[in-house]
Amino acid sequence: MSAGSDIAIEVEGLSKSFDGRAVVRDLSMKVRRGTIYGFLGPNGSGKTTTIRMLCGLLTPDAGHGTCLGFDIIREADRIKRRVGYMTQRFSLYQDLSVHENLDFVARLYGVAHPKQAARAMIKRLGLTGRENQIAASLSGGWKQRLALGACTLPNPELLLLDEPTAGVDPKARREFWNEIHALAGEGLTVLVSTHYMDEAERCHEIAYIAYGVLLAQGSVADVIARSGLSTYTVTGEGLNELAHDLAERPGVDMVAPFGASLHVSGRDRERLQATMTSLRDRPGLHWHESEPSLEDVFIELMNRARDNFQDSTVQ
Repeated sequence: MSAGSDIAIEVEGLSKSFDGRAVVRDLSMKVRRGTIYGFLGPNGSGKTTTIRMLCGLLTPDAGHGTCLGFDIIREADRIKRRVGYMTQRFSLYQDLSVHENLDFVARLYGVAHPKQAARAMIKRLGLTGRENQIAASLSGGWKQRLALGACTLPNPELLLLDEPTAGVDPKARREFWNEIHALAGEGLTVLVSTHYMDEAERCHEIAYIAYGVLLAQGSVADVIARSGLSTYTVTGEGLNELAHDLAERPGVDMVAPFGASLHVSGRDRERLQATMTSLRDRPGLHWHESEPSLEDVFIELMNRARDNFQDSTVQ
């Protein structure tokens, strides 16, 4: 793959084990340049291990591929120099100011005119007025902006974000994602792991990984469409009792409360419809067929993944 290709990452059959336990199994995927690619899945599902293998930070036990035009095994060092990595935990110097942290990072990576580069990043990320504030005194949202500035200051081609908005308020999260989209619009490729469904919906493409197995990938619309789920929304009285009743009914794979309603989903459309029809005459309840949400799909995938994990034996 040439450096000018519109494909940033292309891998086949990646597998990785630790202490004899398979963490990632036979994973293949492709990521286009300039896209935001989201990784979702339960804790311990292999998301971080996958991301690190994709960009040459971790050597797979099996499989092959390229990242930014370089072989992920033979040319890992060349990939690393082109990657920015923002961890969930703030990793800059707490006792340095905003400007001092950015100036240090610029000098560390050999950025031309480091003081000017630091000032430009401060302006870009809305940190003007906080240049001299000690990092330890920043709120979670401001620390997040500073960390993003530090990992993009060396002008990487690929940005890795490991649950970057955990514990950050909704306004700061939205502003963060606005900046991520702006960076992607400038050609930066972004890999991000997240547990937030609204953040997943902001990604151009997503992948769902559970216990080392890639279960779904594509745009949000494609993942929902391919899920095979049919969903009904129920409102009215006695929803708690109804939820327990529905869980035992044929065709019902999942019942989940959403505010003052229930989402009832199943993969067998005909059996689910039959169950819904049999309950429509219950007084005080209102039923209508609806589109499954991304959360519906991931809960259903998680339920299936848990069964797959419990039924498997890792040697």
